Amino acid sequence: MIDVAIIIVSWNVRDYLVQCLRSVFADLQQSRLRGEVWVVDNASTDGTPALVRDLFPNVHLIANQNNPGFGAANNQGMAAAQKDAPRYYFLLNPDTKVQPGALLALINTLEERPDGGMAGARLVYGDGRFQHSAFYFPGLRQLVFDLFPLPARLYESRWNGRYPQAWLAQGKEPFAIDHPLGATMMVRADVAEATHGFDESFHMYCEEIDWSWRIRATGWRIYAVPSAEIVHYGGESTRQVPATSVINLWRSRAQLYAEMYGRFKLAVAKKMVQIGMRRRAKQTNDPQMKQAYETITQIWREI
Repeated sequence: MIDVAIIIVSWNVRDYLVQCLRSVFADLQQSRLRGEVWVVDNASTDGTPALVRDLFPNVHLIANQNNPGFGAANNQGMAAAQKDAPRYYFLLNPDTKVQPGALLALINTLEERPDGGMAGARLVYGDGRFQHSAFYFPGLRQLVFDLFPLPARLYESRWNGRYPQAWLAQGKEPFAIDHPLGATMMVRADVAEATHGFDESFHMYCEEIDWSWRIRATGWRIYAVPSAEIVHYGGESTRQVPATSVINLWRSRAQLYAEMYGRFKLAVAKKMVQIGMRRRAKQTNDPQMKQAYETITQIWREI
């Protein structure tokens, strides 16, 4: 048995992955947690598997020959780690740097709260700026913020699904949330196994919202942990394919809204997205993005 199995899914971010792994091993050593690390590489073409084998021979490497998606790859890692009977799974993005004490703070939060099934870290950007990492479940109001221009002061509010920055300040106590950002998720192993991990039909994006929804539905609570700080550079894989990424995002959102909400709310969401995407298609001069917005309009029309 080990304390934590750390699962990192990578795709063409080998330099960030090296920094991430070094920070993980440093924190494991400092905390004296019994941990093992699995890297699941989704068919990178930048030499990631060879680099991991060379620099980190103690990492368990799964080198996929194709890209099954973020959720499916995390499920692969958790399934492989089951043989070591971890008490927790820690799902971590590769474009991160774990700050000292973060892993232990996340685990201690769940150890001290028997109702806690999952915990997420406090995130900052590479330059130290605050990054939102705790969210309310999305609804129609968030779609308004995503699709149409609104006063800047409203973007940091609960209306846009954000918890107050002050609640995530260092030194603040953990607090219950709807869902964390998928970059860092500490999950009890028995909760992960009982809820069957990620829904693999979400290829990329929204899978952490869906899983959090299901975890919450079974009676578990999810916590944000301000004392667990992790640097998250953000979007290092997805920005390599911007048009594809925006289509993937809105396809996953369509699936999420269809599963989470009733007929009336979904009908309103469909209309909003179609109006918003037609507006974006008219405004852009980028032919790839124009095609992406038109594709999204069609996806939402058909759900």
